[in-house]
Amino acid sequence: MDLTTVIAAERRELADLLDGLPDEQWDAPTLCAGWRVREVAAHMSMGFRYSFPKVAAELVRAGGSLHRMTDRLARRDAAASPRQLAGFLRDNAHHPWTPPVGGLASALGHDVVHGLDITVALGHDRRVPEDRLRVLLDHVTARSARFFGADLAGIQLRATDLDWSFGTGTPLTGTGADLLLVAFGRKLPAGRLHGEPQDRFVAC
Repeated sequence: MDLTTVIAAERRELADLLDGLPDEQWDAPTLCAGWRVREVAAHMSMGFRYSFPKVAAELVRAGGSLHRMTDRLARRDAAASPRQLAGFLRDNAHHPWTPPVGGLASALGHDVVHGLDITVALGHDRRVPEDRLRVLLDHVTARSARFFGADLAGIQLRATDLDWSFGTGTPLTGTGADLLLVAFGRKLPAGRLHGEPQDRFVAC
């Protein structure tokens, strides 16, 4: 699989989805705590719009905290119009940006997971293509889950719509996309997960 082509397709599809959102949904909450749709959309294109020296300078301003830096930039850049925010993704579909670790698979994960942060919260029925999900699910490890704040100790994630599982212990079932969100530390709306551990992963 050519991940650069897959990433470009994901960005274009998300840009089209964003272009189709009614105005009021741009201010709706997402699975990213404290961020509306517009903050998530702004964050998704941060790597395209800020050079490494600018990122370094912003990181210094944030006292070395990556979280504070990304939050401030997302809130500031969310002032762009919905058309601009969608355009940042579409116009940079083939941008070579990748996160500091993980290469192209992590870049795909960044786009897919933040796209799900928006669509799941909005109740949108977009389905991430299975080939993209499998790339990301195959990269889930105990270490990556801990990095994203997901406590999966004693739990087996078991997908209901494809042949995939991770871990050992009490089963937690859901779609592959929903379990990917769990592995990325997200809390989901009630009713999407099943199994004894589900309450640990449901948004209040």
